[in-house]
Amino acid sequence: MKKIFQSMTLILTFSICSETVHGMSNSKDPVIEKLQTQQQHFRGEEHNSNYDHEAFLGQEAEEFDNLTQEESQRRLGLIVDKIDKNNDGYVTQEELKDWIKFTQNRYIMNDVTSQWETHKPMDNGKLSWALYRKKTYGYMTDEEAKDALNTDDSYTYAKMILRDKRRWSAADVDADGLLTKKEFISFLHPEESVHMKDIIIDETMDDMDSDKDNKISLNEYIADLYPGLNIAEEPDIIINEKEQFKTYRDKDGDGFLDIAEVKDWILPDNFDHVNAESRHLIYESDSDADGKLTKEEILAKYDLFVGSQATDFGEAILKHDEL
Repeated sequence: MKKIFQSMTLILTFSICSETVHGMSNSKDPVIEKLQTQQQHFRGEEHNSNYDHEAFLGQEAEEFDNLTQEESQRRLGLIVDKIDKNNDGYVTQEELKDWIKFTQNRYIMNDVTSQWETHKPMDNGKLSWALYRKKTYGYMTDEEAKDALNTDDSYTYAKMILRDKRRWSAADVDADGLLTKKEFISFLHPEESVHMKDIIIDETMDDMDSDKDNKISLNEYIADLYPGLNIAEEPDIIINEKEQFKTYRDKDGDGFLDIAEVKDWILPDNFDHVNAESRHLIYESDSDADGKLTKEEILAKYDLFVGSQATDFGEAILKHDEL
């Protein structure tokens, strides 16, 4: 009777909370999705400007499409004035990089502050795992989560709890079981912390390695990037992605990605996405090839900029809270 009650409790907890945990329980981890998106955005020598708009605006893309060109350009012009720090009429690559970093850091800190206040840290200014787990997942304990891995009804939910517990431990630099706000940043946004790189790779392998053989096959790679897409029909996007896998990802040519190859793909040592994005924006917009942009050159390519990180992927234009 006790086991039946526990099982019913787990199912009830799952049904109440699952849709509020990190969005939807069946959605891709936002950290890994962000890193995959960055790498897809810069593939060899190819850069798909349409991908900027759809991938980076996401659910807000349709809303942005409803703005007139004139209104979009007006709002973008106000942002250009902010990017041009020295007011010399030109936007340099360094100024673009500074703006991109600013929008990125603003998003991260707004997210961290909002969640930190939601979870209400203790009087000592730290947050415990037990408090975070209860607020986020309800009353399923770590032990119950381990037990639930063997059941179909709560498997995904339990996996999320144990995954977060592992990331929590990695973020807990002083190993006191509690997170400071600085450590909480590493927990929510591990891509921003050097010491969290290994946990990101582990999570990527967990997500993509469906047969648990510690390597990523071509089919697993495609299925993770484009879930639900009919691979058998091989649309152009699948053909191109297979070529990327074989040419750039699978460096030893064995047909699989091992941990080192996944790390080189998701977190390459020499890849700076801020530098790459700013360089790309100037290359695409610099009509007189002087290495810097006027407001007129930027406005002429407004559709490119509103799908880039320079406008917080369009959010700054949509909400224009900084204007």
